[in-house]
Amino acid sequence: MTGPVIGDDGIARCPWGSLPVLREYHDDEWGRPVAGESALFERLCLEGAQSGLSWLTILNKREGYRRVFHGFDVDRVAAMTDADLEAALLDAGIVRNRAKVLSVRTNARATQRLREDGGLEAFVESHAPRETPRPVTTDDLVGSSTESLALSKALKKRGFAFVGPTTMFALMEATGIVDTHLAACFRRGIGGRWPR
Repeated sequence: MTGPVIGDDGIARCPWGSLPVLREYHDDEWGRPVAGESALFERLCLEGAQSGLSWLTILNKREGYRRVFHGFDVDRVAAMTDADLEAALLDAGIVRNRAKVLSVRTNARATQRLREDGGLEAFVESHAPRETPRPVTTDDLVGSSTESLALSKALKKRGFAFVGPTTMFALMEATGIVDTHLAACFRRGIGGRWPR
């Protein structure tokens, strides 16, 4: 299925949003702007954790990540010790990939440094495109963009990890910087920066 799917409630959604576990996330959260450093830091870290995995895996472990990483409070995560991270690697509530777990502290420390230049929110926002994609079917979707590549390079230069261009495009989608809800999806243009 490449076009929108009509749910049992009669509402058209992106095909991935028709799955019961993902429906709430699709309907209430994905594609909407987030406010605050911790909220954006969480999204950045979770998108990095998702790299190579399904988003459903990460969504099912989201509360585990919030518990292990102090609600994504940047200063508390930046202060985590090597022993704290080793303990995190034993926690089944998260994906226990060493490089990904270590990257959360790395990214917290990089986020702290970004505060001197306006902060993570302003930095990510500065890479927003002038236009958003307008997909009709999933065949129209892309995995990255010129802007996500630029954001990836800029974040890596600032010391971030697991911020490749595809991951950063996913971050832009998740936070409404681009709107990749399908044209007939009921969420297209709702709650984000882009009008229908």
